[in-house]
Amino acid sequence: MLFACMDVLSYYYCSVFVVSNVMIGMFRISTLCLVAGAMAKVTAMEIDDPNSNISDQISPKFSINVLQLLKSSQMQHGLRHGDYTRYRRYCTARLRRLYKSLKFTHGRGKYTRKAITESTVTEVRFLHVVLYTAERAWSHAMEKRQLPDGPNARQRIYLIGRLRKAVKWADLFSHLCSVKGDSRTSLEAEAYASYMKGNLLFEQDRNWDTALRNFKSARAVYEELGKYGDVENQVLCRERVEELEPSIRYCLHKIGGSNLRTSELLQIGEMEGPALDLFKSKLEAVMAEARSQQAASLTEFHWLGNRFPITNAKTRVSILKAQELEKDLHGPSADSLSAEKRLATFDKVFTAYHEARSCIRSDLASAGSAENVKDDLNGLDKAVSAVLGQRTIERNQLLVSIAKSKLTRRRDDKNEKVTKPEELVRLYDLLLQNTADLSDLVSSGRDRKPEEVTFAEECQLKSLAFRAERCFYLARSYSLAGKRSEAYSLYCRARSLAENALHEFQTHSKTDQVMIKELKTLYDECRAYSCIEHATGIIEEVKAPENLSKKISTISLSGADKKVEKYLLEKLNFYESAVSESNVKAVPRIEPFPPALQSIPRNPIVLDLADSFIDFPSIENRMKKDKKGFISRFWG
Repeated sequence: MLFACMDVLSYYYCSVFVVSNVMIGMFRISTLCLVAGAMAKVTAMEIDDPNSNISDQISPKFSINVLQLLKSSQMQHGLRHGDYTRYRRYCTARLRRLYKSLKFTHGRGKYTRKAITESTVTEVRFLHVVLYTAERAWSHAMEKRQLPDGPNARQRIYLIGRLRKAVKWADLFSHLCSVKGDSRTSLEAEAYASYMKGNLLFEQDRNWDTALRNFKSARAVYEELGKYGDVENQVLCRERVEELEPSIRYCLHKIGGSNLRTSELLQIGEMEGPALDLFKSKLEAVMAEARSQQAASLTEFHWLGNRFPITNAKTRVSILKAQELEKDLHGPSADSLSAEKRLATFDKVFTAYHEARSCIRSDLASAGSAENVKDDLNGLDKAVSAVLGQRTIERNQLLVSIAKSKLTRRRDDKNEKVTKPEELVRLYDLLLQNTADLSDLVSSGRDRKPEEVTFAEECQLKSLAFRAERCFYLARSYSLAGKRSEAYSLYCRARSLAENALHEFQTHSKTDQVMIKELKTLYDECRAYSCIEHATGIIEEVKAPENLSKKISTISLSGADKKVEKYLLEKLNFYESAVSESNVKAVPRIEPFPPALQSIPRNPIVLDLADSFIDFPSIENRMKKDKKGFISRFWG
């Protein structure tokens, strides 16, 4: 009976479950029919409506400001300083983040390549993937181009391969943007692809007409885009047009459609921008080839009447490069150069001479026991080191002139820090050290020519002038610190040094008129400043008691007489600012810190005066007595 009841119950529950499933299925079928009918109505309405655009709803157009996106990424991640390695690593990290966020990874264990096609691009980030892949390949190629000694044959093949990869991805980006992007994005992508193709042909040194066509196409697009949009976009487009112009002119020069001179090419190479780095490297390679051809005629190095033979080809090229750069510093156009450009040229001169010295010393190490060759190489090393010391002095003098120009004004045009006299003292210390080293170098050796003796005397004369200038600016630093007696003594010392140096320069046969004029000005300034310091010191000494009495008279224990401006929390009902104006340096008065001391109540002090007048009863009977033994009674 029990089993029969259980069978009936199980049959009942199964029938209920089947009925419920049937009802749910019927409900789903009815819902699907309703949805299908509604979609059919919508579709019929869209077909009947002539103004409906289904393609816009299915595949919306994406918009990317390509130039602005690339410019911000390049400037923020290394290319502001020409660091292509850092920018390549950024592109790799950016691609990794894009792949992960799009869930477009290429498998976990085994690599399975996924192609990006028109149907794949459902978000704008897919276009970013293609763009940053092209940028990564291009930055890798530029990284190889900027190697210290230049790319060798194998590295050059790899470089061209990376540029081909960049062109491939740039073409894909242009194609996808033409289908999935709006008109402006498509134009910018086309210009980007043309620029990459031009870079590849530019590096390959062939098909200059095709490279010219690509560069001109990119320039035309950026010129048109620069006429529209916001101000920032217009500025970026104009900058890109200016960066493309040197490459176009160089292509015309290689084709033969332009009569560019070498000096004009060098002026173009002084422009800045990531798009010009490939042009600069190409120009440097051309100039190095021209120098190597010119260096064949440079067989001797002349210095102070000495002639030293140059046998190493690398030494010739380095010295020739330094001499060409020196023409820019001492030529007729030297005055038109800005201080920054002259400092950059000095750095290039130092690099060239250091390369020459390293080549000479490596030749010395491999010279063996040939005494004549060693003597020639030692003399050449001495001459190159002396010329390097002269250029170092000239560079430090240029730094002194820049610092003097900033000393007289409070702030310069670029809002840099003002020059302090201590900085000039440090520069003159460097000049004194340079002249001492150069004089020691020229004076070394057994057989000294008259030219070398004269040159050593000129170095000593320059050191006298530098000592006077150093003493003058040391006095100015003491004067600014308020030390009148020390400043007056240093001004007098500087005047005597300037007078001695001026006398030595005037008695010397080869007088430097510029240095004599500077010494006369220094002598007059020392005399004027010494009088000013003397008078200021006397005035301060006379007014010292008066100033002291004024300070003492203002002292107050309560502070009631002192007029203090209220703080912000004390004048909340008034519309007055607690922050001073921007051109006035004052501390905002919001709340005094640390806070002032305040009196607070404390517990009273109880003084028990009746204790000494009370006679207390004896309590000895209550005290515990010590028990003594039998023997201790006799000696207790």
